[in-house]
Amino acid sequence: MKIITPHYILMKDKVVTNLSVAFDKKIQKIAPFEELIDLYPKAEVTTLRENSLLMPGLINAHVHIEFSANKTDLSYGDFMNWLYSVIENRETLIGDCKDECMKKAIDSMLDSGITTFGAVSSHGLDLKTCANAPQNIVFFNELIGSQATMADALFSDFISRLETSKSVKRDGFYPAVAIHSPYSVHPILVKKALEIVKAENLKLTAHFMESQAERDWLDSSDGDFKDFFENLLKQNCAVCNSDEFLNYFNDIPTLLTHVVKANNDELETIKSKKHTVIHCPISNRLLGNPTLNIKELNDKNIRWIVATDGLSSNYKLDLFEEMKMSLFMHSEAPLLEFANALLRGVTIDAAEALGLNTGEIAEDKNADMIILDLDSEPTPELAIHLILHRYNISKVYINGKLEKGE
Repeated sequence: MKIITPHYILMKDKVVTNLSVAFDKKIQKIAPFEELIDLYPKAEVTTLRENSLLMPGLINAHVHIEFSANKTDLSYGDFMNWLYSVIENRETLIGDCKDECMKKAIDSMLDSGITTFGAVSSHGLDLKTCANAPQNIVFFNELIGSQATMADALFSDFISRLETSKSVKRDGFYPAVAIHSPYSVHPILVKKALEIVKAENLKLTAHFMESQAERDWLDSSDGDFKDFFENLLKQNCAVCNSDEFLNYFNDIPTLLTHVVKANNDELETIKSKKHTVIHCPISNRLLGNPTLNIKELNDKNIRWIVATDGLSSNYKLDLFEEMKMSLFMHSEAPLLEFANALLRGVTIDAAEALGLNTGEIAEDKNADMIILDLDSEPTPELAIHLILHRYNISKVYINGKLEKGE
């Protein structure tokens, strides 16, 4: 048992003081120090500096570790130009990102307070590094392929990767499934994968309505994707439309990434089926895509969370940076209210979307916690200040184990 005494604790949207936290793998009790030391007289005690803040570890629900070698190889500013640059540089990027490259990306997330992440894995090359990472990981084995003639081979490869990920036996590692997108996965594959998801109660994610090219292709088999599919894949029409795609997920609450070009009917479906939207503002900006209409999501009571996407469409894997960009991009949103929502989107809301017992400083929650060194007493605008000033993170605990700091 350990007892930690910070100056302040962030509990949901309020800050408390004069309390300590007793924990092992889980938070066992939150109470004044004297009460805890009476209950746990042999506990290891840590007393933190003045103006220290204990808060939940951050959760990055969508990241592509395998493409972490990118820095200047890919083209930004337009989605199709970016996509062609990914295809052109794919082998180099994957070849250049060995274990050390992926470990560096994972360590950078740890340094920025990310104690849990959702790794969307296209090839399974990141499995070993993720298995050895200190963080909690939802390992989304990605299924992709729109050609019916390749369905058996693609599904066989997907099953092999999924089964291999199940062989990882450690606390905090959860095999899961990703369906790449409605334009890139044949319905035959989607249906077969979802049978497994349902049977084994796996978490599920998919990219959805990221670009105008996707919108046009799914609506009319036209637009910027037309040449792409005809020339590279010999396809002249979309394998399904957006309504058909969403209907596949009717019984499975799914994390849908981007959703910047969704129409009202699609949003109503997302609402009624209790899906979650993953907001990746930096990725959307760099690829020339619109900004997510969060007001519309709020009006429809659709849960949204925040993630970085991968280094193929970002310059760092830092949720404080991601929240800052979102705070400025949504200039019409009430500042403090939106800052608090952003923090929930990387803590408790993200945990609930992933089905994990974390994301909150509360009794019986997993002891995933970070310590920030504030400059002074927190004000009622703490959420804004946390996002703007990127305070030093002096300690990181994951499942009660100190993974950063002394």
